[in-house]
Amino acid sequence: MITLPSIAYLYEIFKQHPSVQTDTRKLIKDDIYFALKGPNFNGNLFAQQALEAGASYAVVDEPILVDAKWNEKIILVNDGLTCLQSLAKMHRAQFTIPFIGITGSNGKTTTKELVYTVLASHFKTYTTQGNLNNHIGVPLTLLRIKADAQMAVIEMGANHLKEIASYCEYAMPNYGIITNCGKAHLEGFGSQEGVKKGKGELFDYIRNNNGTVFIMQDYDYLQSMAAGIKHVFCYGAHSGTVQANANTINGFLQVNFTKGFELPSIQTQLVGEYNLPNILAAVSIGIYFKVPAQKIKNAIENYAPTNSRSQLLKWKNNDVILDAYNANPSSMKLAIENFAKLNVTHKVVCIGGMKELGDTSITEHEQLISLLEQYQWEHVVLVGGDFAYCKHHFLYFPNAMDAKEWLKLQNFSNHSILVKGSRGIQMEQMLDL
Repeated sequence: MITLPSIAYLYEIFKQHPSVQTDTRKLIKDDIYFALKGPNFNGNLFAQQALEAGASYAVVDEPILVDAKWNEKIILVNDGLTCLQSLAKMHRAQFTIPFIGITGSNGKTTTKELVYTVLASHFKTYTTQGNLNNHIGVPLTLLRIKADAQMAVIEMGANHLKEIASYCEYAMPNYGIITNCGKAHLEGFGSQEGVKKGKGELFDYIRNNNGTVFIMQDYDYLQSMAAGIKHVFCYGAHSGTVQANANTINGFLQVNFTKGFELPSIQTQLVGEYNLPNILAAVSIGIYFKVPAQKIKNAIENYAPTNSRSQLLKWKNNDVILDAYNANPSSMKLAIENFAKLNVTHKVVCIGGMKELGDTSITEHEQLISLLEQYQWEHVVLVGGDFAYCKHHFLYFPNAMDAKEWLKLQNFSNHSILVKGSRGIQMEQMLDL
């Protein structure tokens, strides 16, 4: 067993074997296996298994008993996660390209995907895969960036203070976007002001390192959060270098430009006018980095959302808006108001409970019920979470599978159905997709 002498020593190994894995089930030959620990698992216990499966080395933070033949392939470090992050920082330091950090309460993954698809149309671009946006996912994302990179887009999720700041220490973004600051993860941030402070750690880093930020100028609080940053590119519906308004065509968002973009409109495959800021961010970044306008338009128009994010689906002769990857009071309000505005009949709303709201949870669920009561719906179905503790006259089911049984019995046809809820509720289970 080798005791790690320095991160530089490990980086030399990484250059020979430039692929890192933390899950033996996903490991491929010559990966470096990092043994991480959590409340319910200890990766150190699988180090020999990883080597037997073809790992080039195993990085562990506990002395372990293995067959003697593996001793020269095991590297002992003080802490596996810290070592992974330090290795990612050393790798990041090899690049002088733009690194764009993206965070926010709502829309950050959609914005990340849109920014990536625009930049990738013109540059060799690397980005966060799926939602690998936490203290493990961010370093893994960095370590997947190859020497041919011209752009990198890094998503950063957070549910408590100092989290974004810690990511910035090794991601070192020189560009940044905060999509918005809403009522998300209030249990960890404490309040909406806490959310702004936590998400604002991205702008703090960029301010201190003379970087550039892109902001939705319509949001006064983002202007305040960007104060003191020398390089700010603004976009918005009513102000900014790039301006556009939203329209809905056949259920999908159409963006009509009034300033700053040489083409008149972009027809997206996204549902919801609340996606306008996400489109504007991607267009603005494309313009900033001189991606040709037609490439920007084509990239966005060809982008189709997946993973239950702002998807418009046909289901048993019904139109379904499926937005069940995540939910918080801010995104719920936008989704409900957008659905209410749609010029369609036979509207059915299926809403799952919200998570990580702390002491405000029941109040936030009650406010959502009050919002639903302001509109006319054919049916409203509430599922799980703290809806169980709220007074209302709507249908309620404790879980998505029970709601599914109700939905089966309705035999809806030519209905428009909104399905939205937090990931933990798994609202997509209501549909046989």
